[in-house]
Amino acid sequence: MNKKSNIDQHKDIPVYNTETWQYEDFEIGKKDKSIRRTISEGEAMLFNGLVLDMHPYVGDAVFAQEEGLFEKRLVAGAMVFSLGLGLMANNNVNTFSYGYNKLRFIKPVFIGDTIYTVRTHLDKTPKYDKMGLITVSYEVYKHPGELVLYCEHLQTVTYRNPENFTK
Repeated sequence: MNKKSNIDQHKDIPVYNTETWQYEDFEIGKKDKSIRRTISEGEAMLFNGLVLDMHPYVGDAVFAQEEGLFEKRLVAGAMVFSLGLGLMANNNVNTFSYGYNKLRFIKPVFIGDTIYTVRTHLDKTPKYDKMGLITVSYEVYKHPGELVLYCEHLQTVTYRNPENFTK
């Protein structure tokens, strides 16, 4: 009996939570909004420990309450950035991060705040023989809609028809 292996049976099933759009599919002006998530104290302290950020504003409740400007602990900006972008992660197998521009921490985020992200497609430009450059903005908001972070993400993405973009 010659049975197909499971890998052969599964190879044509789409991988969950991935996308395959390419440069030609990118629509300037398109907007998407993420789900919301609340930032807990446990995960904030875990993040601080992982990245060795023990600034008194993020790691010392006594300092934050008695001496701090906001009278409560902040969530590290790097964590807000990471979570905000993670909420919009599209897992596109054809895109590659090129970098970030205009990263701004606009308002403080505190433990217990709930955030969400709005992504806007800003621009696309042919760049290389096989990939173009796209730019999206990420606006991270805390409930009920206060902008706390802004950045622009540059990504390369493969062309479906590279012959249309050769120099």
